[in-house]
Amino acid sequence: MGKRVLRREPRAHWALLTLTMLVVLAELCLNGYVTHAGAEGGESPQPSGGPAPAAAMHGAAVQRLDADGAVSSRATTGKTIALTFDDGPDPVWTPRILAVLARYQAHATFFEVGSRVNQYPGIAREVVAGGNEIGSHTFTHVAAADTAAWRLRLELTLTSNAVAAAVGRRPVLLRLPYSSSADALTGAEYTAWRDAAPQYLLVLADHDTNDWQRPGTGAIARAVRPGVVMLHDSGGDRAQTVAALEQAIPRLQAQGYRFVTVSQALHLPAAPAATTGQRWRGQALWLAQLTAAALARILTLIMVVAVVIGLLRLAVQLVTAGAHLRRVKRRHQRPLRNLGLVSIVVPAYNEAANIAATVRSLITNDYPAIEIIVVDDGSTDDTAGIVERLRLPRVHVIRQANAGKPAALNTGIRHARGDTLILVDGDTVFEPDAVGRLVQPLTEPQVGAVSGNTKVANRTGLLGRWQHLEYVLGFNLDRRMFEIARCMPTVPGAIGAFRRAAINDAGGVSAETLAEDTDFTMAVLRAGWLVVYEPRAVAWTEAPATLRQLWRQRYRWCYGTMQAMWKHRRTVLHRGAAGRLGRRGLAYLLLFQVLLPLTAPMIDVYGLYSILFLPLGKAAAVWAGFSAVQVATAAIALRLDGERYGPLWSLPLQQVIYRQLMYLVVIQSTVMAMLGGRLRWHRMVRTGAAAQHAGSPR
Repeated sequence: MGKRVLRREPRAHWALLTLTMLVVLAELCLNGYVTHAGAEGGESPQPSGGPAPAAAMHGAAVQRLDADGAVSSRATTGKTIALTFDDGPDPVWTPRILAVLARYQAHATFFEVGSRVNQYPGIAREVVAGGNEIGSHTFTHVAAADTAAWRLRLELTLTSNAVAAAVGRRPVLLRLPYSSSADALTGAEYTAWRDAAPQYLLVLADHDTNDWQRPGTGAIARAVRPGVVMLHDSGGDRAQTVAALEQAIPRLQAQGYRFVTVSQALHLPAAPAATTGQRWRGQALWLAQLTAAALARILTLIMVVAVVIGLLRLAVQLVTAGAHLRRVKRRHQRPLRNLGLVSIVVPAYNEAANIAATVRSLITNDYPAIEIIVVDDGSTDDTAGIVERLRLPRVHVIRQANAGKPAALNTGIRHARGDTLILVDGDTVFEPDAVGRLVQPLTEPQVGAVSGNTKVANRTGLLGRWQHLEYVLGFNLDRRMFEIARCMPTVPGAIGAFRRAAINDAGGVSAETLAEDTDFTMAVLRAGWLVVYEPRAVAWTEAPATLRQLWRQRYRWCYGTMQAMWKHRRTVLHRGAAGRLGRRGLAYLLLFQVLLPLTAPMIDVYGLYSILFLPLGKAAAVWAGFSAVQVATAAIALRLDGERYGPLWSLPLQQVIYRQLMYLVVIQSTVMAMLGGRLRWHRMVRTGAAAQHAGSPR
């Protein structure tokens, strides 16, 4: 309404926020890829692509692709057994297997999943330190037959980098997930090896123990025979595998067999040292994966905490709404009392579209003794002239130079003759019985202020419906709760009644914040007065009709509320009424109007991550459950307010645009507050939508 000291609004944080959200989404996608892209262990997918070439199917366990594409293979000779373990490293079973190998001075080859190497690099180092070797088992345990060549190359490169960072070596041996013996090699697996990884030696198995099926310790031990033996050190309970090694190794060693790595069995050179670049890339990958996992855990925790807090809030709102309903019913059983002259102060700045309807709705109210003081705060339109030409009795117009809404209110308060005052925005239209109902709680001597029930007049469009639901579901349920908790932080500027003594104790309306109604109400509470909510005192207001107008209004509200919270922050240390405001009212506002909205962008990113990587049915069920709870709560709130259920269909859609706009407002306000700037007064262009409710029944 009035003019303010201006400061250029910050914008750089939007680029930072966007970049942060993209980075977090990328990290979560990495975590999703690592944890959901492949499947460890288990039954092999159905064979595809027909059989592999004869040279591969009838070859030995270790195969090489020559430069001309021909397959050559080699087998172990003599009394050598090459134990191989797939799917690790595992924090439980790999160390136990290493302990058995070390006890009998045996060695083995571990085909490790790259993402698990990043999870447990220390175990990978223990593998190599024990005289064993590491081969590649892809990065996420993907089925090579069903994986595009480019992705398989990426998987192997990532695995190579992970192993390089962990042990300083570059793996040259490869075992494809779900592969087994040479005669079981499929054409699709051969093609994947040929197209994506011809530089690797493909290690199959002479003897597949099928230990992943847990056939029993004896069966696994009997399957350990000369040649390349396939076992697993991860992907499930490997107790039988460990016990089988305890049986087979000493028995076969007593028969003269040696347990060696695949490279040792074939007299191959050890894996080459990784380059510096590979190690650095591996370290970067390890850090990215570690960060991604931590972010996923943190955001999961935030989601759980937010849901729990939200459900607790809902429970408290519903319980207190019931208590408030019973209290209001008792209040309404008392006959209406005449409190003498009620002075209605209407500050107005460029309200030509609505001011006539506002004044008419006030003067025709059924309360017998009222006066109306319209304070024109330097309007540049014909606001004052419109009121004067109405020539209505008990309506007074005061003109003043533009000084702001608080100054206009204080001017009206000074000129008011009544000890009961109603402060009304210049775009508000009262129901015919609103004045009488609004002032009734002031018959109780401890009540200093009363909040009325503001309703959205222009609720026909989607944006209007969303605001209507917000007023009913958010504002009014909160007001019922605040009255029960005796910490009402805001009497809206659209409709509020005050005892003059409470106004004097509060020091009048302060101009120190943009949310003068919140600041003023908090001052009344600090002075020891009760503030209550009267749902039957209804006034209609014109809500923003465009997203730009809504942004401006909510930005001012949010920023002003933050100013008021900061101004009254010391009440958290006080006792009595001020302490209730601080420890209940301010704490609630801080949690639900500042802190949780600030986490909302990350929650949205997490929601997108869930859609991309979690089972779609599970994600849909969570969203449906959340929407059902929200719709049910809104239905209760609408019933309490005597409203129709029609707008409920639009509530789930509110999560797509409206919710994002609200939390972006909080972010902008927080940044502006941290920079210490003062926000310009964003006045909404009025269209006169509230005027249609003047004198009409609800």
